[in-house]
Amino acid sequence: MAERGLLSFGVFLVIVVVSVLLYQPLQIITDWTLILPLILLLSGIWVVVLAGMKVAVPQKYELGPFNTVSWGLLLAAVGGAWFLLGYGWWYYSVVVILLAVAGMAIAASMKRK
Repeated sequence: MAERGLLSFGVFLVIVVVSVLLYQPLQIITDWTLILPLILLLSGIWVVVLAGMKVAVPQKYELGPFNTVSWGLLLAAVGGAWFLLGYGWWYYSVVVILLAVAGMAIAASMKRK
């Protein structure tokens, strides 16, 4: 479990560096207030990847992969919707939230007992 924590910390630092690089030197992101939504979006994607790692090697007394996928989709949806809202595309923000709800519904339907 400690390896995943250290791995997640390293990935989080890479996510922060990529977000800052997209803002300042590359100027792909035009507003500095959009760095936090981008960090949330990329962190949500990482949490979904962690859920895949949990399926491969389950740990005792740990949240299941379904919970992890749900939290990852929620983080990615909030970050993505906030990011798109920063550009004034509110209708795409609604679409991202609806896609996250659809993804959670699909994950819930595939959940094994």
